[in-house]
Amino acid sequence: MANRVRRHSSEIRDDGFTRRVLGCGIKVHKTLGVGLLESAYETCLALELTKNGFSVVQQVALPIDYDGDRIALAYVPDLVIDNRLIVEVKAVRKLSPVHESQLLTYLKWSGITVGLLMNFHADPLMSGVKRLVWNHREAAVTVVPPSN
Repeated sequence: MANRVRRHSSEIRDDGFTRRVLGCGIKVHKTLGVGLLESAYETCLALELTKNGFSVVQQVALPIDYDGDRIALAYVPDLVIDNRLIVEVKAVRKLSPVHESQLLTYLKWSGITVGLLMNFHADPLMSGVKRLVWNHREAAVTVVPPSN
């Protein structure tokens, strides 16, 4: 843990990639409105992202290594986009610190640096979005979808 540094979203500059992903989320939110289950927003967001040229992996189980053993189903992020962004979809009254901890854990173990919490219960959507970054000092792990 000493070789990783956590930065808060307030220290992060905006970037075009994230802005494009957020644009897809805004379209889904405007189309569906507030009040559906997380799974509906997640599925529609994955569809919208794919239509916009992103590579999206939904609900992929990612492993961790613990004490010499591989734990295959350690965590399951909602969406992994282009192997470089994790989106955790929520449909809750208000985001809480536990949601941030969940996303930071996904970033830490995946090797991916940037993540978005998107609360589709918020109106407007951007009032329920948080962008978090985990800086890795070691090589990142590539997320690969399961082969079917």
